[in-house]
Amino acid sequence: MSTHFSDFSDFSNLWVYLAASPLLGLTATLLAYQVAYKLYEKAKFNPLANPVAIAVILLVFLLTLTHTPYKTYFNGAQFVHFLLGPATVALAIPLYQQLGKLKRDWFAFLAGALLGSAAAIVSAMCIAWLFGASVVTILSIAPKSVTMAIAIEIAEKVGGLPSLTAVLVMITGILGATMARGLLNLLKIKDESIRGFALGVSAHGIGTARAFQVSEQMGAFAGLAMGISGLLTALILPFALHLAKLT
Repeated sequence: MSTHFSDFSDFSNLWVYLAASPLLGLTATLLAYQVAYKLYEKAKFNPLANPVAIAVILLVFLLTLTHTPYKTYFNGAQFVHFLLGPATVALAIPLYQQLGKLKRDWFAFLAGALLGSAAAIVSAMCIAWLFGASVVTILSIAPKSVTMAIAIEIAEKVGGLPSLTAVLVMITGILGATMARGLLNLLKIKDESIRGFALGVSAHGIGTARAFQVSEQMGAFAGLAMGISGLLTALILPFALHLAKLT
């Protein structure tokens, strides 16, 4: 009994220390993802056991259980958030190795990104409208298929709710990474560059991470698609919504 009490006391002291420092968010995030990835390995990399989704569930459970404010958690998690920028830039390295294919098929990839981004935006907005969503919700859902940083900025610019957009971006990425393999197999698409590009357009960073688990080529084109679709959406969506008199 005394041993269990001592263990609980040690854990409580550790938690109090972590909660008072930025180490809380950083440590919790890294541990949650490590646990989630181990479960992903145990599931033999089944897309349904997506480590990002599991890590989010673990973090939500931990923060709720300990009554930790999100702001306190993010004081540490922002260090991981900061690394998203360098990680995105680093995607240029494997893409450079595919430069020959990119030069040959650049127009097809550009057209694919444009049409894919447009389809993601229009379909999401139409479905939200059909279910009676408010204008603010429709504007929040419009950029949900691009990477988080760009989507939040777009949502702020067009009058959506950045917090809602962030949740929708995360859900889109998880669902895209989970469902893409089955859909692409059903469509009999075997070219890894096309499969990767489709993942990048539809599931942004989470889809790109999934693509890199399959092959470097697939990941390179997923990263390309993520970047192009993000740029096109940022440039065109606000202007298109203004013309449609939604902003």
